[in-house]
Amino acid sequence: MDLGLENKVALVAGGSSGIGLAIARELAAEGAHVAIGARDPERLVAAERAVKEVARGRVYATSVDITDSAATHRWIDEVATEFGGLHIVVVSGGTPPTGNAAAFEISDYRAAVDGVLLPAVDLALTALPHLRSARWGRLLFVASETASVPISGLAMSGVTRAAIVRFAQSLAAEVGRDGVTVNVLAPSATRTPLLERVAAQRAIDGGREAQFDAMGTHTAVGRIARPEEMAAVAAFLASARASYLTGTVQLVDGGASVLGPTSAHLPWEAEVTGSAKSE
Repeated sequence: MDLGLENKVALVAGGSSGIGLAIARELAAEGAHVAIGARDPERLVAAERAVKEVARGRVYATSVDITDSAATHRWIDEVATEFGGLHIVVVSGGTPPTGNAAAFEISDYRAAVDGVLLPAVDLALTALPHLRSARWGRLLFVASETASVPISGLAMSGVTRAAIVRFAQSLAAEVGRDGVTVNVLAPSATRTPLLERVAAQRAIDGGREAQFDAMGTHTAVGRIARPEEMAAVAAFLASARASYLTGTVQLVDGGASVLGPTSAHLPWEAEVTGSAKSE
């Protein structure tokens, strides 16, 4: 299927690892010019190399922390200038801490809003004029299953992800006639490097695979997701083929949500669900 991404310019925040990197590779393989941004310079170098391995267009990597508003604005303007425009923006940011609603102080909620919600909103609003100018835009927020499914032990994630959904849906109603679509990808636990590290820390006697197998039992397909599976959905949402799809939340959880209340989530899932931290 031709996704119509040849020579489109894509910007991927949090593109150095996990789902963000997988999305960057998928878009690059489809012929888009891809700019990736993340905080960790060493991981960014490795990520740039990985994207270039499959790229049919240009690849541009920048060390940037999207919680720094000024740096975010400079990055977006640099990418738009370097490539002569901007068409696709993927917002993949950090993950808030795990816990029930009453486990946090109000300062913790403020920190989560400042660290997860506001950087995503800021990045989207800064990129929006470029998308409108192109008269063809795809804005995709990579969130978490908590954007769609309430999970009591992931209260902070639910608060911030639900807010991102409402922002995205309001924005979708505003920009649709400008040729811009806005959607939210809501992944469940995915086998990213972050998940690998958490599983290794919690494994006993080399039982890391047992951790993954246990998580897989809580899905309809019997396993957890691979990053490239999330990236495939993201690439479609970013494509010309998805021109009539906007204002949606795409829950990609392997059918976990249809199994009912017996499919309890593991207590450390918040550390690994959704996108990898913006490293």
